[in-house]
Amino acid sequence: MKALSLKSPPPLPNMLIIRPTDVALIVTGGNATVLQPWGLNVDWTKQPMINARSETLTEKPTFQGLLKQRCLIPVSAYFEWRKLEDGSKRKNTIMAADKSVMTMAGLTDGTRFTMITCDPSPSIAHIHNRMPVILEADAASHWMSDASFDGVSSLLTPYVGSLAFEEDVPEPPAQSDFFS
Repeated sequence: MKALSLKSPPPLPNMLIIRPTDVALIVTGGNATVLQPWGLNVDWTKQPMINARSETLTEKPTFQGLLKQRCLIPVSAYFEWRKLEDGSKRKNTIMAADKSVMTMAGLTDGTRFTMITCDPSPSIAHIHNRMPVILEADAASHWMSDASFDGVSSLLTPYVGSLAFEEDVPEPPAQSDFFS
């Protein structure tokens, strides 16, 4: 009797927090949903390229070949670290004010993806100097169309909808035991 050989199941996305190199659900051409790791592999560094600056996409060889391989990244929120005056950092959760799903613009090489960033919306500029490009429904459809990159590049702007954020507040230090 031959032993049954089971292949390992495909990796599943972390349902709470997606970190660079984690597998995430994205939408590709033809509205196909696929699981891909976040971060493109590049030759010049071992670190994955998790972000692509909207302003320089056409200038960077890494992205020039991907401009027609656009994708959407659905998220409920994203995280950004705000640097405080004392040098410490605070994690901020940024979401649509109505807590609806947001759709970010991205590029895929067919096996991995990167998200596109732009200048921040005024409501969150105090947190960080960049933000993911968030697309409204009509813009998302246009982003995924067969239009040339020149025809969709105007979509890569700061989000005009209402955003909300919650900053993590660290736990106060535990009180010392006076009796030990």
